[in-house]
Amino acid sequence: MAYSVPLETLPPLVKEFASYKSVIQNASEKTISEYLLDLRTFFRFLTARDKKISPDSEEFEKIDIRGIDLEYIKNITTEDIYEFLMYTDNIRGNMAAAKSRKLSSIKGFFKYLTTKRMMLEDNPAINIEAPKKKQALPKFLSLEESLDLLNAVKNDKDSKTTVRDYAIITLFLNCGMRVSELVGINIEDVDGQFRSMTVTGKGNKQRIIYLNEACKTALADYVQERLGEQHKACMSRALFLSSREQRISVKTVQWMVYKYLDLAGLESKHYSVHKLRHTAATLMYQTGNVDVRVLKDILGHEQLNTTQIYTHVSNRSMEEAMSKNPLASQGGVDDE
Repeated sequence: MAYSVPLETLPPLVKEFASYKSVIQNASEKTISEYLLDLRTFFRFLTARDKKISPDSEEFEKIDIRGIDLEYIKNITTEDIYEFLMYTDNIRGNMAAAKSRKLSSIKGFFKYLTTKRMMLEDNPAINIEAPKKKQALPKFLSLEESLDLLNAVKNDKDSKTTVRDYAIITLFLNCGMRVSELVGINIEDVDGQFRSMTVTGKGNKQRIIYLNEACKTALADYVQERLGEQHKACMSRALFLSSREQRISVKTVQWMVYKYLDLAGLESKHYSVHKLRHTAATLMYQTGNVDVRVLKDILGHEQLNTTQIYTHVSNRSMEEAMSKNPLASQGGVDDE
């Protein structure tokens, strides 16, 4: 795997930890890269403190941490980790989510050393609580805005990929899949009758997504084109192709979605590909009366509390609907 941090620049135990995450836990390349980035920053911080290097200097980013060994790690304390988290807050300006991720990386590393490798007797990170994150309600398109987006694709007469793009956006708005899941779909992952498809989510976990009529129609139209003369010489197994006859990339999908959001007049709302996933989930829960446990499985969430944010969205919508009642401004009996 090609991680964002070269393995040769890391301490031996961190490299072993990366191998464990990859081989044993089957973590994705993106997840492991995030762990390595966080651990590199953590060990650079400790080294900078020991060597009196300013943590906000250019020299900080050049600190060599390859020499950090087990003896050094054994001396890391809970206070050291708290000091690092304060640094990420005060110097790096990390919000709660970023601090939580860094702490999670440190916790994972020390858990590996204590419970898997049995190299440490005590885990200095075990009792540190993650910073509380402000639970922001997800942004999503209304039903009308979703239709506007689909019509923007239909009406784009200059595009050579209209059928493909319409199928992609239809899947996002109806199935709530992640962009990484969509680009990873192969032709054989789609049921021959277009009743379902298999996608690979986080942690390489596969799940089946059942397709409604809109998805069946859009996919059937695209597959007919995908397997036609235009792509006859293509050897790729990928369902969705780029203009170069290769598996479409995440960046290409993102660019395409932004393009049609712009054409639909929705660019000012700062939507993104991921917001289409939120849209599908919200519309299913609010309008389709889908049980939150079923929604959890559709979205591929590990924990139910991740899915329950859509119940809060529903509550907020009901509150806003009540406030828009034309009688809402009427006072009480004693008001003049």
